[in-house]
Amino acid sequence: MILYFLYKTINKLINYISHFWNHVCTWWIMKGNNIQFCQYKTNGVPYIMIARGGKCYIGKNFIMNNGVKGNPIGCYQKCTIFVDREGELVIGDNVGISQTALICTKKITIENCVKIGGGVCIYDTDFHSLDPILRNSAEDIKFRKTKAILIKENAFIGAHSIILKGVTIGKNSIVGAGSVVTKSIPDNQIWAGNPARFIKNINE
Repeated sequence: MILYFLYKTINKLINYISHFWNHVCTWWIMKGNNIQFCQYKTNGVPYIMIARGGKCYIGKNFIMNNGVKGNPIGCYQKCTIFVDREGELVIGDNVGISQTALICTKKITIENCVKIGGGVCIYDTDFHSLDPILRNSAEDIKFRKTKAILIKENAFIGAHSIILKGVTIGKNSIVGAGSVVTKSIPDNQIWAGNPARFIKNINE
């Protein structure tokens, strides 16, 4: 029992120091990438890269979990935020993300009070050309397809889901865990699956 309390006390002290250090490191990374942001909380330190010409705006009360400690659901990666040249990532107020990858080459907008579960990947690009000849040439990236993504207010995206280019997720809507979302979801609906399909309306 003594060892238990000693362990808990030491662990609490280590966690306090770690949280402070993570906050400072994250502040430095966000400032260094010219992100406009307000208050935030972070468990762990994210990977962030905003290319020259890219823009990123983060609203108030942003919460970010990096790694299993912040959200112990079996996903060990840190959050990844990448904004390419001329890309724009806009995150509203009271948004929470966990071990999330946000890859923005055109535009991704996440409105207020959105919750994004562990290991979710959001891509507004195909990354490569769909033409096999172009894909194996130096022109590959020039011909990749990109299309803006919009995630509306109060949406919830379940763990390990993938949101693909051109998708809008409606206000209050829910994406079930492990889904691959290839087309837009209306307001107040639950979708799930690969590819994601309509399950039911919320409050039915």
